[in-house]
Order: sequence, then structure tokens, then C-alpha cells
Amino acid sequence: MFFDQAAQRLVILGLILLMGCTSRGAVTLVPSGTPVGDVEKIFIGTTRKQESDGSFSGSRADGVRYALYEVSVPKIREVGQIAWPPRHGKADPQTQFVTAAEQVYPTADRFRANLRTELAKNGGEAVIFVHGYNTNFAEGVYRVAQFAHDLKLPGAIVEYSWPSAGVPLGYAYDRDSALWARDGLEQLIHEVAAAGAKRIYLVAHSMGSGVLMEALRTVALRADRRELGLVGGVILISPDIDVDVFREEAHAIKDLPQPFVIFGSDRDRILQLSAALTGNSERLGALTDMSRVADLKVTFMDVGAFSEGAGHFTVGESPALISLLGQIASIQGAFEADRRRQLGVLPGIVMTVQNATQVILSPLVAVDTGLRR
Repeated sequence: MFFDQAAQRLVILGLILLMGCTSRGAVTLVPSGTPVGDVEKIFIGTTRKQESDGSFSGSRADGVRYALYEVSVPKIREVGQIAWPPRHGKADPQTQFVTAAEQVYPTADRFRANLRTELAKNGGEAVIFVHGYNTNFAEGVYRVAQFAHDLKLPGAIVEYSWPSAGVPLGYAYDRDSALWARDGLEQLIHEVAAAGAKRIYLVAHSMGSGVLMEALRTVALRADRRELGLVGGVILISPDIDVDVFREEAHAIKDLPQPFVIFGSDRDRILQLSAALTGNSERLGALTDMSRVADLKVTFMDVGAFSEGAGHFTVGESPALISLLGQIASIQGAFEADRRRQLGVLPGIVMTVQNATQVILSPLVAVDTGLRR
């Protein structure tokens, strides 16, 4: 059922209230030789248009461009948080995220050569991140740097930056861009494999999860089992995907890479608005009826107990859940070994196996409080 104009206006108002007043990120390049924090190298494949000033916009471009950004992560900050430098005035690398160096490669060969060197330093492992809806270029790059730094990821870090409009009211444009951008991600996966990756981990957020699933589907349909075999695991964070579409994509891929973990919550306000905009009852990241994915080899981790604010990137902003992500493979092993018992996973977190597909994550304090009543 399509919503009437009054309902659509309410949805738009909700988007504005949730996201419209948030200050937006921008790339801030500091002068060479400036003392900076811990530097994260972020290799980038992007289908955004490069403007005359060198920046990447939300417009679509033919073909994939490749770049390397060295992002300084400040030593003084809270885990899970990004402090943006001011639009006007001097940036402080000790407390704010800044760019220490940037390079746009003239050819894919140059990108591949530099990535090959980085892979050799990290045992051949690569992690490819795909950002979500309403994300400009700088926000995607800096968020990946924050995530990689907080998780202490050992592999080469790669981001696929697809052309999101980067505005709250750009939902329809972003949905079209996400579908349009799937071939670019497939090409990036191919380049990472060609650079000598021995293992590739895929992580996507929100609408980027649809880009990732479509790219995996394309790889599967062209029967490239070698590249699929390189994928060592998939993590979807608050995936903004229609559940039926996800099922068709999963069936086309056939053997889903393992572990395949979905982090979601029915408290995710952005996915609630997305469901209203699309006329669907719920999105994959806010799934409540686990029987709809019970036949697929996936694990749904409910992080609703940690949700704050819009609750759309809880995993990336909660220090406890960030620690959890770093142990996802061992957690999956424990889950497979015994699906019936309650396990204390990390200090501050209790994992409760709800059924054959779902795991409930709860703060230990909340569980203790409940037991004392």
C-alpha cells in the first residue's frame, strides 16, 4: 500500500529531525609535516564524480576511480566517535580527525601495485567497507578509518565509496545509486583479488548492504568461484534491504560466505522510516520474524539493547560492540557449537541464543539488574 501525501510528509519530517541538523563532515588536509595522531591508510574505489577542485561529489561517474587517503585518528577521543575539524579555523589533529595525505591514482594498475605492497605487510588480508545512505565522501572515509582503528584490524583497509547524495531527503536518489553502483563494487573486489589478497572480508552498512549483496550475486552468477572463495566473511550492519530481495540474492549466491552476520534492531528509527517510505512492513536490519531467514545460513545479532538516538549505527559507536566485532569468528564458532545456552562473550556483554538464527546481545549491567529484582 502506498502512503498518502500526509504520511509522506511525516516521514520526510522524521528524516529531517533525525538527520537534518547534524553537522556534516568534510576532508581536511593538514600541511605536510604537521604532527598527527595514528594514521590509517584507506584504499578507495569510488564511482563518485571527481569535481574540478579534486573533491568527490555525490554525482555518478562512469567507471571506477581509485585513491588512497591517510587519515589521522586523534589520540584524545572516545572509542566509536568521530570529532570533525571546524569548517573555518585551524584543525587540531590531537583531538580531531584530519587527512595527513591523499592520492588519486591515474590508473587501476598503480592502485593495484600499492595495494599489493600493503597486502604483503598484512598477511594478504583485506577488509572492504561499503557505506550507507546519506553519506558524503569524507564521512565514508573517516568512518572507515575510525572503525578500522577501533577494531585494530590487521589487514589492508579498503572502502567502496558509491555516489550517495549525502542529504537526508536524497533517499530515492541513493536507492537508485545503490543499484547502479553494484558493478563498481564487483570491479573493486576483482582489483583487490588481483592485487594478491588471500582473504577478503566484506562489511556494509545500511543501504550499502544492498550494494554488497548485488555485487556478490553478480560474482556468483558469472561463476567466479575463486573470488567467492576468497571471501572470509560478511557483516551487514543495519541492512536497509527488503527481506524478500535479500532472500533471492542469497539463493542466487547459493553458498553464503561464512561467517555471515547481520547486526540489527527493531529500535532502528532510520529503518522504520525506510519501511514507511518503501511501503514495506520491515527491513532486514529490523527483522522480527526470524522464520523468514531461518533457512539461510546467517546469524542475526540483535543489538537493540545498546541502541541510542536513531540506533542506525549502534555497532560502530558502542565500545562494547566494537570489541565484539573484533571476535566475530570465534563468537560464530561458539554459537555453532551450542545454540541453546547463554554465553558471556566479553566483559560488559551477554549473548543469549534465542533460536536457530537469532542472538540477543545485552549489556551485562542490565542483565545483572534484572537478576537482582
